[in-house]
Amino acid sequence: MRDNNGMGRRRFFTSAAALGGTAAVGGALAGQAVAAGEEAATGTFAPVTVTPADAQYGELVHGMNNRYVGSPEAVQIVDDVSQVAGVVRAAAAAGKRLTVRSGGHCLEDFVFNPEVQVVLDLSQLNKVYYDARRRAFAVETGAQLLDVYTLLYQVYGVTVPGGICYSVAAGGHVSGGGWGLLCRQLGLIIDYLCAVEVVVVGADGRVRTVVATDDPNDPDRELWWAHAGGGGGNFGVVTRYWFRTPGATGNDPRKLLPQPPREVYLVAQAWPWESMTEAKFSRLAQNYARWFTAHSAPGAPELALASFLVLTHRSAGQIAMVTQVDATVPHARRLLDGYLAAIGDGVDVRTAAVTRQFAEFGPMAGYARPRKLPWLEATRYLGTTNTNLTDPTFRQEYKSSYMNAAFPDRQLAALYKHLTRTDVTLPGASITLSSYGGEVNRLAPSATGYPHRESFFKMMWMSLWNDPAEDAAYIAWNRRCYAEVYADTGGVPVPNGVTDGCYVNYPDNDLNDPKYNRSSTPWHALYYKGNYPRLQRVKKKYDPTDFFRHAQSVRLP
Repeated sequence: MRDNNGMGRRRFFTSAAALGGTAAVGGALAGQAVAAGEEAATGTFAPVTVTPADAQYGELVHGMNNRYVGSPEAVQIVDDVSQVAGVVRAAAAAGKRLTVRSGGHCLEDFVFNPEVQVVLDLSQLNKVYYDARRRAFAVETGAQLLDVYTLLYQVYGVTVPGGICYSVAAGGHVSGGGWGLLCRQLGLIIDYLCAVEVVVVGADGRVRTVVATDDPNDPDRELWWAHAGGGGGNFGVVTRYWFRTPGATGNDPRKLLPQPPREVYLVAQAWPWESMTEAKFSRLAQNYARWFTAHSAPGAPELALASFLVLTHRSAGQIAMVTQVDATVPHARRLLDGYLAAIGDGVDVRTAAVTRQFAEFGPMAGYARPRKLPWLEATRYLGTTNTNLTDPTFRQEYKSSYMNAAFPDRQLAALYKHLTRTDVTLPGASITLSSYGGEVNRLAPSATGYPHRESFFKMMWMSLWNDPAEDAAYIAWNRRCYAEVYADTGGVPVPNGVTDGCYVNYPDNDLNDPKYNRSSTPWHALYYKGNYPRLQRVKKKYDPTDFFRHAQSVRLP
C-alpha cells in the first residue's frame, strides 16, 4: 500500500542499525519488526520503532496536554494485540522504563516525563468487533469512543455508556471508570465489562498475557476487578476489553448490550455574567446541586435526564449549561421543562443562547431551545463540538471532586470569589458540575475497583490556554480556588457526608504534595477510598517488580 506521495508505509520501519545512539533499546525492540517493504504475517505492520532521528517523533512524544512533552529513546507503535508482549519483553529485558499511550488523553505526566525511555503507543490497536466465542463485544484499547459508539449502534443497535469526548480511547477511559451522559440511566461503562486482556511482567521478568473475566470462578478475577475502575498504568498493558450486559443470555449480539435512546432532547442555555450577583450565582449552583441530590435514586424516572453546568470565570462572559433527555421516555418534554425551571428558580436572570466558548466546548447558539435529535447525531455533535480536542496546542490543568450533598454556603462563597476575581483575566478557567448517581449507585463501592458509588454529581476544575507564558496564572488560579473551596478539609475533598474524593481519570499530582494536600487523607484514598488495599494486593500478584508505574500508580504493599 502506498500513500499519495508514492511512499509505502513500510518506509516507516526502522532497522536496528539505523537507531544510532539508541541501539540498546532500539536494537532489542526493532528486532520485532519486519524489514522495510515487507508485510507482517497477519497483514498488519510489525512494531514500528520511532526515534528522535525520525521526522514524526515530535508528534508522538506528547498527548493532548501540551504541558508535558517526553524525550524517550524510542516510541514503539503496534497495530496487533499479539505484538504487545514482545515490546514489553524487550523493554523489560533491557531494563528500560516503559509507559503506555492509548489515546493520549492522560492529563498529567504519567506517560510523558523525563524518566520514560520507551513509550508503547497503542493508538493503532483500534478494532471493535463482536466476539462470538465470548458472546461479547471486543474493543481494543486504542479505539476512540465515537468509533466504538458508531459501530455498536449502526451495526447492532446497542451501545456502552461511555464518555462525551469523541477521541478519548478506551484504554484509560475504561480502566478509570468512565463517565458519560447515559450513566444515570445505564451505569458506567465498567458495569458492562466482562473480560480484559492484560500483558503483565512477573517477578522473574517473564512476560505473559492474561485474560481476566468477571466469572466468580476465574482465578484471575481480581485482575478484572482492578481494571473495572482501578486506574490505568498500574498492573500491565491492557490490549482488549470485552463488554456484555451482566446476566445477558443467548447469542444475538443485538441483545447483549443496552440500547441507547432512539432520540434525545438537547438544549444549551447561558446566563450572562454581567447580570450575576453573588446571591444569584449561589442560587443557580445550589439549584443544580439540590436537583441532582433529590433525583438520583436508582430507578427514578428523572434518570432519563443528564446535564452539566459550566461555571466559567467571569472574563468568559457566560455561565452555560447543556442538558440531554431521553426523548422516548413518558413525559420527556415535561421532565426537561421542569428541570430547566427548577435550575432557574429564583435566579432572576434571563437565559440566552450559548454564543461563546465555555470550558472545552465551542458556542452552541442553535440549541437555546430544546431540539430533538437522533441519539448518535447528538452524541457526535457534543463529542466534536469540543475545542479541547480539535485544538492541538492547548495547555491544561485539572482538579476534581465528587459531591454527596448540596453545597455548604462557604464553598459557594469561595467558588464565587475566585470565578469573579478581577486581578486576573482567565477566560479558559472553569468548573464543570456533571450529573451522576442513578444506576451508577446501584452497585456497592467494593463491587468494582471504582469506589464512588454514593455521589450525585462531580466537579472538574479545568483550565485551558495556549501560551506557555500563561502557565503560572492558570495553574495558580486552579490551586487557590480548589484549596479555598475545600479549606475545611485540608484543601482537598476528603470523603465525608458532603464530598467523596477525586476522579482518577482527572489525575492531579498536587494531591501527592503536602503543600496542597494538608489533610490526613493520602492521594490514593481520595481516588480509591477503601478499595486501595485490595488494589495493592492485585499489584503485588501481577506486577510484583513495579514495572508499570507513574506518579500516582498503585504502590506495592
